[in-house]
Amino acid sequence: MNWDNSVLIWDLDNTLYRITPELADMLDAAMAEALVYDLGVPLDFETTKAKVKESYKIFRDGGEVFYRDYGISPKDLFRTYNYRNPVEEIKPYDSLVEKIIKLPLRQYVFTASNRYASEKILQKIGLYEFFKDKFFSVEDFGCYKKNESADVYHKLCETICTKPKDCVFIDDSYSNLEMAKKSGMKTVRIFYNDNSTKDKDFIDYAYKGVNAFVDDLIENLNIEKA
Repeated sequence: MNWDNSVLIWDLDNTLYRITPELADMLDAAMAEALVYDLGVPLDFETTKAKVKESYKIFRDGGEVFYRDYGISPKDLFRTYNYRNPVEEIKPYDSLVEKIIKLPLRQYVFTASNRYASEKILQKIGLYEFFKDKFFSVEDFGCYKKNESADVYHKLCETICTKPKDCVFIDDSYSNLEMAKKSGMKTVRIFYNDNSTKDKDFIDYAYKGVNAFVDDLIENLNIEKA
């Protein structure tokens, strides 16, 4: 692909930083804490955490079981969970900041984390100043997920004054990429094991780790390496 003049739309979680198995377990615990201690789910912490993990495996959403079976509001869980996000445990990628700053392309972040957590995450990974006025949460568009409709991607494009066909959406999540593709964007999947699923028609490109994608961009755009 010719990447010239592309508008890059970055996912944040598990794309611009890696959610390791250890961090994933902490995130599950944070959601369980929000459900039990903030929202009053009538289960003990360990049972709730196990249900969060089960829900994620089935629905790719740790809260879905609780929306369906316990009447939890997605909006309330979105708010309380994000405030418990263990941001301090995130480990930034080496040299990624320098590479992203080099790219002569318009770049934005679009995340399912709320603005409070997003700001803290961007600070932790060293990209807050770069994306200070260029990061958006689903909550900016009145929703709490990126994988239910292509409409939120159209709203994002309207906000940044561009067309979906000019955008490249970079994410690790199949369902988010599918909705981005439906909106008209090109898609790049970031994967970590041997599960790129490049055969899926909504994935245009796949790279093992974000650095592989950025390195390909740098080479394609003939940017001088440090």
